Amino acid sequence: MLDNPAYAALTGPHAHLAERSGRVLRYPGDVSPWLGLPDEPGPADWADLAAFAGADGTVPLPGVRLDLPEGWELTMDFAGVQMVGDRVDAAHDPEAVRLTAADVPEMLDLVARTRPGPFLPRTIELGTYLGIRRGGALVAMAGERLRPPGWTEISAVCTDPEQRGQGLAGRLVRAVAAGVLERGETPFLHTGAGNTNAIRLYETLGFRLRRTTRFRTARVPGARAA
Repeated sequence: MLDNPAYAALTGPHAHLAERSGRVLRYPGDVSPWLGLPDEPGPADWADLAAFAGADGTVPLPGVRLDLPEGWELTMDFAGVQMVGDRVDAAHDPEAVRLTAADVPEMLDLVARTRPGPFLPRTIELGTYLGIRRGGALVAMAGERLRPPGWTEISAVCTDPEQRGQGLAGRLVRAVAAGVLERGETPFLHTGAGNTNAIRLYETLGFRLRRTTRFRTARVPGARAA
């Protein structure tokens, strides 16, 4: 399930959001860059994936560790980790508030300043997002993204640079995890392999490394670089 989490989510709890090209599934472009290939894609699947290429001829391949067919060109490739929270120290937080569509402009601004990973105008539709405000301003947030059956990914964990060092990120991760566990699911997450501070935080909260992964983008055969 977690080896191919986007495909499991898009054929499960997030099926209502899935856009399809043959057997290849993806989220709408303003929701998430994640897409799902079948576990053992054949030539027809890679051709269907090419139909999802953007204007620059590239497709995002987060979490896809498969070898690319001949003619495909990697344009971005960096290492990541997948961690599971089967021993997470979860707890609701009295200061955490549920964020809504009305909060999206502030959420996008916080993401632009902290760069935790993709968060787009409709990402909030994927699950519950919690935030902490100080003086009325949103200073930290975390929420739910991929939802393969039985699991929920915690994502968009970020804190305003001027508010760091107070443990806000850890508190929000624990609060989001509490909601996940109450549904009978298990939290997991992804982060860059070089993001040692985040990995250390997640380990202290009870997450453990499950596997390494890759975050990649590839140009489809015949497409020209912009």
